[in-house]
Amino acid sequence: MALPINIQDLIIGRAVESERIEYKKGWNPGPIYRSICAFANDFDDIGGGYIIVGFEEENGRPVLPPTGLNEAELDGIQRDMVGMNNLINPAYHPKISVEEIQGKKILVIWAFAGDNRPYEVPDEIKAKEKKYNHYIRYGSCSIKVNKNQKEELISLSGKTPFDDRPNTQVSFDEISLSLVRDYLRKVESKLLDTMASLSKEQLLSQMQLLYGSPERLHPRNVALMMFTEKPENYFPYSRVEIVHFPNGDASDEFFEIPNISGPVDQMINQTLTYLKVNVLRQKTIKVKGSAESVKAWNYPFQALEEIVANALYHRDYQTREPVEIRVYSDKLMIVNYGGPDRSIKLTEFKKGTVIPRRYRNRRLGDFLKELDLTEGKATGIPAIIRAMEENGSPKVVFDTDEDRSFFHVTIPIHPEFMESTKVRKSSTKVRKKSSLSSQEIRDRFGENALKILLLLREDGKITAAELAQKIDLSSRAVQKNIVKMRSDGILDREGPTKSGEWIVLVGIDE
Repeated sequence: MALPINIQDLIIGRAVESERIEYKKGWNPGPIYRSICAFANDFDDIGGGYIIVGFEEENGRPVLPPTGLNEAELDGIQRDMVGMNNLINPAYHPKISVEEIQGKKILVIWAFAGDNRPYEVPDEIKAKEKKYNHYIRYGSCSIKVNKNQKEELISLSGKTPFDDRPNTQVSFDEISLSLVRDYLRKVESKLLDTMASLSKEQLLSQMQLLYGSPERLHPRNVALMMFTEKPENYFPYSRVEIVHFPNGDASDEFFEIPNISGPVDQMINQTLTYLKVNVLRQKTIKVKGSAESVKAWNYPFQALEEIVANALYHRDYQTREPVEIRVYSDKLMIVNYGGPDRSIKLTEFKKGTVIPRRYRNRRLGDFLKELDLTEGKATGIPAIIRAMEENGSPKVVFDTDEDRSFFHVTIPIHPEFMESTKVRKSSTKVRKKSSLSSQEIRDRFGENALKILLLLREDGKITAAELAQKIDLSSRAVQKNIVKMRSDGILDREGPTKSGEWIVLVGIDE
């Protein structure tokens, strides 16, 4: 079986965290099966791990060139594992792959997080009298659980992270093979070479994207998040909404860009591209008393990269709320619904010492890391703090509530940009007629838009709140209608925000 990640990246610990990789010089089934059991139990919800046989290690790092395994050893190991897998209770079958590194054959055992934890295994898999115990990972070691750990492990049975759960309402036919192929190409997986010879079911099963018996297979949620064109069909409001407030929250003046949706990795990339093109600015700053100048950004891209990626990685895909990005003249605010785990205190964010115990979307994190969109466990907050310091920016502010229902990040603008920052607003307008019929307005914008235009034609100084009250609509819904009509050249505003007047730019034929 080819692995769905690049083997070179795996070995050097770039594709997954190093504590999720264990190196073995040769085949020693006792400790190897204890580690398989520990990875399968996935006590910290980090997605299992990999055991690489045929490598010596030094201080947790692989020693090159590998010692390797010969063909006879590999054949014997694979025969042994058929029976040994059934000695794990309940039975568990890790994926195995023979790979070649620097002319040497090695065996990679992919021990993914199991669906039927807790698992137990004999202390010595080949002993005649087998004594069973549960094992978990503790740092880079596989250890036998103590009483408290065993109780917690048992309590985790049935508590599979949301992204790893099967979606029984959806067929795996919904998964796009073109998106899968594109992913395998980006991560340089050997699985791409064998893709043509595999059925869709075989391919997705090898990637651990399916769940169930052969006659009743369903996709896991992570497959729908990453490999369908419209994940929002399965997870409503799985999108990014970006709103610009040039004059602050209190102003009626704001404009939105079209929602960003699609597979999670595409949402991250498209959001960052938009911010890079439309929001980020750089200037050269003269340092007093020095002949040299320094360059600074209004917002450092490295910080935004971490914040946006983590917002979409850690969001609660069961909550019907989008990721929101609000762009002000003096700050950016990013709101992710589904706050941090209760085990993490807000003071830890302020200190930059966040060490999570549980992950809401463990598999999603693996896919994003292989695409270089996330760095790995507990590295995001320190990276954000470091990027802000290096840019000379004020500190980021992290906030959540007691119920951990949201996570709110405020990124202050660099002080040098306080006066000069102006967000570019699209000037694109559709061609308009000098007048439109009431029915044309209804067809293009809806009944509420027509009501708003008629009221504004009578009184151009009416506020959004007053409009909302008159037509029994929320203020935000009124504002959305106004934004859409302004962008289409139907409506505009003259004069200052508070004392200005709305101008209806077309005649309305009754």
